[in-house]
Amino acid sequence: MPGVVQRDLIYESAGGDFGWRSAVSSLQSTAGETVEHPKAAAEPESDIYMRFMKSHKCYDIVPTSSKLVVFDTALQVKKAFFALVANGVRAAPLWDTEKQSFVGMLTITDFIIILHRYYKSPMVQIYELEEHKLETWREVYLQATFKPLVNISPDASLFDAVYTLIKNKIHRLPVIDPVTGNALYILTHKRILKFLQLFVCEMPKPAFMKQTLGELGIGTYHEIAFIHPDTPIIKALNIFVERRVSALPVVDDSGKVVDIYSKFDVINLAAEKTYNNLDITVTQALKHRSQYFEGVVKCHKMETMETIVDRIVKAEVHRLVVVDERSNIEGIISLSDILQALVLSPAGIDAQHW
Repeated sequence: MPGVVQRDLIYESAGGDFGWRSAVSSLQSTAGETVEHPKAAAEPESDIYMRFMKSHKCYDIVPTSSKLVVFDTALQVKKAFFALVANGVRAAPLWDTEKQSFVGMLTITDFIIILHRYYKSPMVQIYELEEHKLETWREVYLQATFKPLVNISPDASLFDAVYTLIKNKIHRLPVIDPVTGNALYILTHKRILKFLQLFVCEMPKPAFMKQTLGELGIGTYHEIAFIHPDTPIIKALNIFVERRVSALPVVDDSGKVVDIYSKFDVINLAAEKTYNNLDITVTQALKHRSQYFEGVVKCHKMETMETIVDRIVKAEVHRLVVVDERSNIEGIISLSDILQALVLSPAGIDAQHW
């Protein structure tokens, strides 16, 4: 593979430019045409965002400069998770030198599954696991949850990217050039929604954007997974695995939402080397959280879809906690829920329940 610097970090293209240079020039005319279209201006159609996504490629969303960390499967597990923490990334594509191809992704979910399965296990010690190479770890310890790599071409449409993310219930989608085999970028729900939001003001608004969350029925309102401040970390990890959720609202005895514990917070256990004691409470664990904590961003059922999309994009969070007037938990609305409603539902596609 071109650009090999060293085996554990194959390459890392760093930079802070979060611009949309390749996209903006090609999109300004497109967005303008949408506004000028007389029929669209008079009667904005519900599938306008779907058409927008179909008319743009994944390449359009790749920033002019970004950081991409890639791990070789021969890298030690311990070093891999330390590198995730050190680089501030949540996942990394895995490169197999023998196969000369990308074979999967290393994510925080992998770390959680291992802790969930082997914490206090008589079979194996956690510290032994981290000495293994990633390839051994994946083949031996993650075999039950082992999934083939889901990726997308830079020439595929953003609509295809949204569909692929939601249908496969994944949060990260590597953009891989089919000609060179290079990974160009990791697409996320957050990035796609932020991209759409840039051009929403240029487009007529469909009627559903003025409807409330309650009217649209978007989100999860039954059997919501949550924890309490004194819940042990190991129990929280068990819920992550068993319920397949990415965050757990922390609720006090009165039902009020006081914090949130996400999968990303679990990486602090790796950074702090505190994963040999998972009986500590969530409150104790959250003391180790970085200063960049985004906070619990809330919303109400009576707020409009337009307001909610704007809030989740500006806050740069992965979900909003739906609360009542007393801040008691009512539900969760995720980025998947929002993209499903904006892009897929108007096309009659329900990828969430595929």
